[in-house]
Amino acid sequence: MGEGGARRKGIALTDRQRIAWLRLIRSDNVGPSTFRDLINHFGSAESALEALPDLSRRGGSSRAIRIATVEEAERELEAVRRFGAVFVGIGEPDYPPALRQIDGAPPLLTVKGDLSIATRPAVGVVGARNASISGAKFSAMMAREIGQAGYAIVSGLARGIDAAAHRASLDTGTIAAMAGGLDQPYPPENIPLLQQICEGRGLAISEMPFGWEPRARDFPRRNRLIAGVALGVVVIEAAIRSGSLITARLAGEFGRQVFAVPGSPLDPRCAGTNGLLKDGASVTTSSDDVLQALAPVSRIDLFSQSAIEEPEDDGRHMAPPPNDDERSRIVEALGPTPVDVDDIIRHTGLPASSVYLVLLELDIAGRLERHPGGLVALSMIE
Repeated sequence: MGEGGARRKGIALTDRQRIAWLRLIRSDNVGPSTFRDLINHFGSAESALEALPDLSRRGGSSRAIRIATVEEAERELEAVRRFGAVFVGIGEPDYPPALRQIDGAPPLLTVKGDLSIATRPAVGVVGARNASISGAKFSAMMAREIGQAGYAIVSGLARGIDAAAHRASLDTGTIAAMAGGLDQPYPPENIPLLQQICEGRGLAISEMPFGWEPRARDFPRRNRLIAGVALGVVVIEAAIRSGSLITARLAGEFGRQVFAVPGSPLDPRCAGTNGLLKDGASVTTSSDDVLQALAPVSRIDLFSQSAIEEPEDDGRHMAPPPNDDERSRIVEALGPTPVDVDDIIRHTGLPASSVYLVLLELDIAGRLERHPGGLVALSMIE
């Protein structure tokens, strides 16, 4: 597979749009899925920002919603520029094509390094931090050979398997997905490796705010980036409860191929990978296993454009919001058990636009929980 298969598609954001997007995603109760719904409903980030206070009030919030200011967004944008990084929006040409296809893809990524790597087909290589010598050597071999076949190697910059994969693909192209802001790498011992990645044929990516110090709960988000960017994920040495298994599970949910390297049943570092094999992951003993399996899906054009875009004219003739009776019917149809939005529409008999708007109100008010598969439920934390 040649590197020329990647075609850059998308529309660049204007400076004004980029500021508005950054403000919106940094505001309270606005995650990636909510961001997309707001843009779809209001047509632009600027219009959505104006609507947030009213949405929050109608959703039942007892306090004013915090909306990121223009000054805050400009400060973060300037800090990112000084760091040598840029923001890339989901509809822009340099956004990873496979990532934009997943549910709740990050609207904005902070990236630093060789932007051409972002649009190449990628393979994830992940595994144990306390890797064995043979596991690290095998990781390096896989990354080197898969990279030489034209793929970027994406991993999480962790010790062990991740670091070995990144080092082996420095010359062919590697992507480091980070749990914190780009200026808060973890672990500290891999800072020199990150510098090599950003200064060579590599790219560091993060969806977290610049300056964000990673916490334990941020690493599954990092694993989600790896699974979303990659066409397939190779797992080498993973314990039963490990981040690598989270990456594998997410890859499966995204329709990616999961490859697992078998290991000794006496080694607890291999219990997770052997478990993946029992669950149907592809047995992997060489790079050819990965390359042959991914050959049919490695053409980047298979990922058609599916991104958030703002129309040039965002003036919309939107229907008026539901009345109090209609709003009550929608809220009463919800509970702590996740339900499909289509079921809410059928149950209430109300227009889809009304249901989606009330769900947005509840979401912005912090009263809605989103679940995998597009399911929603009332938050039990009021």
